[in-house]
Amino acid sequence: MAVEKSYYMTQEGKEKLEKELHYLKTERRQEVVERIKVARDFGDLSENSEYDAAKDDQAFVEQRITQVEKMIRNAVIIENDNDNPNIVSLGKSVTFVELPNGEEETYTIVGSAEADPFEGKISNDSPMAKSLLGHEVGTEVAVATPGGEIQVRIVKVN
Repeated sequence: MAVEKSYYMTQEGKEKLEKELHYLKTERRQEVVERIKVARDFGDLSENSEYDAAKDDQAFVEQRITQVEKMIRNAVIIENDNDNPNIVSLGKSVTFVELPNGEEETYTIVGSAEADPFEGKISNDSPMAKSLLGHEVGTEVAVATPGGEIQVRIVKVN
C-alpha cells in the first residue's frame, strides 16, 4: 500500500481548504449539474460544445474535490516553534536582504498546500525556503535561484 503524502499547513490554511471543499460540494457541483441539464436540452450531444464544456467542468470539480479531501485528510498542522524565536522554521515569517545591497523581502514559509507567492507565502519545498530553514537571524545564506545563486542575510524572524 502506498504511503500518502503529508501536507504541511497552518490551521488557517486547513480552514481555508475546508471552506473550499464545502463550496465545491454544495454550490459548485450543483452549478455544473444545472449546466449539464441545460446543455442536454440543446439536442444532439455528439456536436454539443456546451455539453462537452460542462462535462469537462464537472470532471475538474470532482478532481479538485478529491484532491482537497486528500489534503485535509493528510494535513499536518504547523505549530510555531517558540523554543527559539530567532530560527527560521515552518509557519514563521522571515525577513531577509539580498547582499550586497538589496531591499528587504519578507515571506512566510508554509506547506505547499497553501503556498501563494502573491500573498508572501512560499512553500517549504521551494529552493528559497529550503535554504533559509534552520538558520537564525544574522546568518548569511546562499540561495539557489533560477537566475543563479544569491547571498542573503536573515534580518528578522516572526
